[in-house]
Amino acid sequence: MKILVACEESQTVCKALRSKGHEAFSCDIQECSGGHPEWHIQDDAIKVAYDLSYKWDMMIAHPPCTHLAVSGARWFKEGVKPRYLQDEAADFFMKLVNAPIEKIAVENPICIMSTRYRKPDQIINPFQFGHPEQKKTCLWLKNLPKLEETDNVYEYMMTLPIKERTRTHWLGSNKSKERSKTYQGIADAIAVQWT
Repeated sequence: MKILVACEESQTVCKALRSKGHEAFSCDIQECSGGHPEWHIQDDAIKVAYDLSYKWDMMIAHPPCTHLAVSGARWFKEGVKPRYLQDEAADFFMKLVNAPIEKIAVENPICIMSTRYRKPDQIINPFQFGHPEQKKTCLWLKNLPKLEETDNVYEYMMTLPIKERTRTHWLGSNKSKERSKTYQGIADAIAVQWT
């Protein structure tokens, strides 16, 4: 399959798909940090998703959540951030959802798109895929099945201190790139179950 991994600079999902023999490409306006620039399209993900010459079979999209996540919604209500930033982020999200590609998955944390668009098809956590951490991730799916958990480590995770099992929450705003990376167990499940 020819697969676009939109808004991914880490190449975690791209590499998992490549390991299964697929022609996957990460795409982001940033340079990739995954070590395979030959598999990276440094460009606007919307432009690449809508370019019919690529003939994508599937797209997995990770649109920026900075202005969509419910964790930051109060900044818009209080007037700290201008509302147009949230509107632009929602428009970007919807352009990915509506891309002319047969199979699409769009992921984001718990966010305003549950009301602006529709409720997600599925909400997953890293602990369902072998990582003893909690981080709810919503999936909006088009012509793709829900991901089945591969290694549920919830019971073990609950024996850990709260700061370990919610590690990404405590990273701080200067670690947003690290917080947004896809967990390897989830990337591996995507590569097996959606292809």
